[in-house]
Amino acid sequence: MKALVYKGSGEIAWEECPRPQLREPTDVVVKITKTTLCGTDLAILKGGVPTAKPGRIIGHEATARIVEVGSAVFDFKVGDRVIVPCTTSCGRCPACKKGLFSSCERGGWILGNTIDGLQAEFACVPHADTSLHHIPDGMDEEAALMLADILPTGLEVGVQKAEVGLGDTVAVLGAGPVGLATIIAAKFYSPARIIAVDLDANRLATARRLGATHTIDNTDGKAREKILELTGCKGVDVVIEVIGHPATFELAQQIIGPGGRMANIGIFSKSAPLQNHLLWTRNITLRMGVVNTNTVPALLKLISAGQLDPTVLITHRYRLDEILTAYDVFRNAAREQAVKIVLSADDEAPVGAATEDDRILQTVVGKVLAALRESAG
Repeated sequence: MKALVYKGSGEIAWEECPRPQLREPTDVVVKITKTTLCGTDLAILKGGVPTAKPGRIIGHEATARIVEVGSAVFDFKVGDRVIVPCTTSCGRCPACKKGLFSSCERGGWILGNTIDGLQAEFACVPHADTSLHHIPDGMDEEAALMLADILPTGLEVGVQKAEVGLGDTVAVLGAGPVGLATIIAAKFYSPARIIAVDLDANRLATARRLGATHTIDNTDGKAREKILELTGCKGVDVVIEVIGHPATFELAQQIIGPGGRMANIGIFSKSAPLQNHLLWTRNITLRMGVVNTNTVPALLKLISAGQLDPTVLITHRYRLDEILTAYDVFRNAAREQAVKIVLSADDEAPVGAATEDDRILQTVVGKVLAALRESAG
């Protein structure tokens, strides 16, 4: 089979690899139908994930069709369409029993990290019964793909950990793919204001289209002053840091208000200082973690009911064998106006960037559905 192999020192190659075999009775082998790129993949290329060694097939988000099942797999069969999430879980260890699947003693984020991943034609997935999710009949597979990582990450690690609530003022620091997914997820909880902060005008425009009520371009470094002005110098109720950089973590601490909740989604490659002397009198809560993907069943219901369309995050589509081109686009996301890139094993999949007509149609359909729901209510 062909797969994308991390070579070290920022190098990747699309090359022939052995087709994976079942390792354990609880495994399945899948044929990848769609996969996507993640900022974590770029972090691997930069050496920011030391557990991902050269020679590893990377990638941790996919939809797939099962082609082989282990003898101890009971909930899935050959031919099933499934979401392969970034997190695998044994379902039996103490962490799994608490719902903390990302801390599973036998799983967690291992695909594309400590074992071969999903940017390939085939993959072996461990702990199938407690990790995979069936794709409902008739569901758009691209929509399902967005539930493998990005949308649950924004919801679970950002919105839920920060306890976003009715009427809150929420600041999202970073309007890249995960930041935009966080904005979509935050709307489920009806905050009064969502403030998106970024350096890229196109991403900020997208953030506003997806639900941000205010956008701040921080190229002048004055986001703190602008947010405090918006909030009457009180600060925000919730700040969700998506970048994983000391500068954005510092900004998060500067703008959080009394009783505020802060969630860190960003992956930090080095430590960032915590300003205890400023924060202890504000009674804040700080939480962080890795996505558990335990909200996937609920998100599937929202998609099926027409309440959620995560395909609005997709900007580019390529065939799987064009993955090196896709990486070039993703590395230059600002120039290419890229958010999520879908790679499809289907030779008839759409190729290249989604057109402006596609985006306009998505917006119009979304408004029509919203109007119909409002009139029905």
